[in-house]
Amino acid sequence: MKKRTTSAAFGIIGLGRFGLALVECLANAEKEVIAIDKDENRVKEARKFTEYAYVVETIDQEALEEVGMQNCDTVVICIGEQMDISILTTMIVLNLKVPHVIAKASSPIHGEVLKRLGAVVVYPEWDMAVRLGKKIIYDNFLDSVSLEGNVEVRRIQVPNRLVGVSIRQTDTRQKYGLNIIAIEHDHHTDVDFSSQYCFRKGDVISVIGQTANIERFENDIQ
Repeated sequence: MKKRTTSAAFGIIGLGRFGLALVECLANAEKEVIAIDKDENRVKEARKFTEYAYVVETIDQEALEEVGMQNCDTVVICIGEQMDISILTTMIVLNLKVPHVIAKASSPIHGEVLKRLGAVVVYPEWDMAVRLGKKIIYDNFLDSVSLEGNVEVRRIQVPNRLVGVSIRQTDTRQKYGLNIIAIEHDHHTDVDFSSQYCFRKGDVISVIGQTANIERFENDIQ
């Protein structure tokens, strides 16, 4: 195992589909990545994107320090299926004083334990299922980001019935409690627009507000 001596931005522990996708995404953004897994074939896949991919049979503090995981600004633990190993690994990474620790959870109970340890928790499968469900339910749904307190930022394709209608006429703020924060058109994003702006065919709007209010708005404009 080659020891790291310089700092790295990101560490990925566990190279299943989720972990490998993260490695590829970060590497394509020209970020330095340390990736580890006990499976040699997965590590070989990761080496297509980073030279700092290592086979680690047993995850303990010594092994993580040897690869330089303590030098990372952010470490993502992608071992959601094995709850005991996930929790132990999260504790070790937190003990290394890594500034940002993100852990994948497979259930609400698992996630609550990780959260209490001090990690930021993600539920990739649940998030993907919710997004697929929204795509099925709402014809105009494109993508969304969930925030705390049931608040969401959602990208919505403007339907034909709103073409030529102004933002003021839609009454999104008063009627739905939503704010339109961006308008995309022809690969250009505008964040500086007035309430007199009239929607054009092909517009995509980003709205922020309570999830229930966004869904009510989408139901009304379909």
